[in-house]
Amino acid sequence: MRLLLIEDNDDLVRILKKDLEKAGFSVDVAHDGIEGEYLGNDGVYELVILDLGLPKRNGLTVLQNWRANRNAVPVIILTARDAWHEKVDGFKAGADDYLAKPFHTEELLMRVNAIIHRVHQYPGGKLQIGGLTLDEDRQRVILKTGVIHELTGMEFKLLRFFILHPGQVLSKSTLIEHVYDFDTDKDSNVIEVYVSHLRHIVGKQCIETRRGQGYVFKDMSE
Repeated sequence: MRLLLIEDNDDLVRILKKDLEKAGFSVDVAHDGIEGEYLGNDGVYELVILDLGLPKRNGLTVLQNWRANRNAVPVIILTARDAWHEKVDGFKAGADDYLAKPFHTEELLMRVNAIIHRVHQYPGGKLQIGGLTLDEDRQRVILKTGVIHELTGMEFKLLRFFILHPGQVLSKSTLIEHVYDFDTDKDSNVIEVYVSHLRHIVGKQCIETRRGQGYVFKDMSE
């Protein structure tokens, strides 16, 4: 899944990008408000992490512009710890959550996952469907038989995206858009290989091929 990080502090960007990628996200970065607003309108991001103190255009204006244009992308704003008014203004502008600096990356990851789960109607903090449970912390899947399979980074990204979009026809281009950042060379044949790997793990019947269209992840409990 693809996130957008809009932050001008290079040291913080380096830390967050590394930790978010380790947690199975693809991360694009913008260092100022104008670039960030432009990228955030692209429609490929599950969530945006938005600093308010940005050069060229402040984060609050970026958020207000998105919401004015009916861009509903989930947003976590980053604020200075003592700037309580920024939190209030951020929520009024349409933020979904906030985090005060300095913070622990583990808390940010918890908030990111909580919002994504809520958006996709997976309450309770776990991704479960058709007898499958995806352990996001350990990047593994637990089958209804209790068998546990460790997942590679790409297997985890793909399976998480499938589980969050059950019953939808997902083209190769859609999968590529949402599991790769824009700095990565993209190869649709790689998607086929990893879908094949996942079928061996969760069962061929769980991922249906629609010729000329893409793939459909099926909830086998229905």
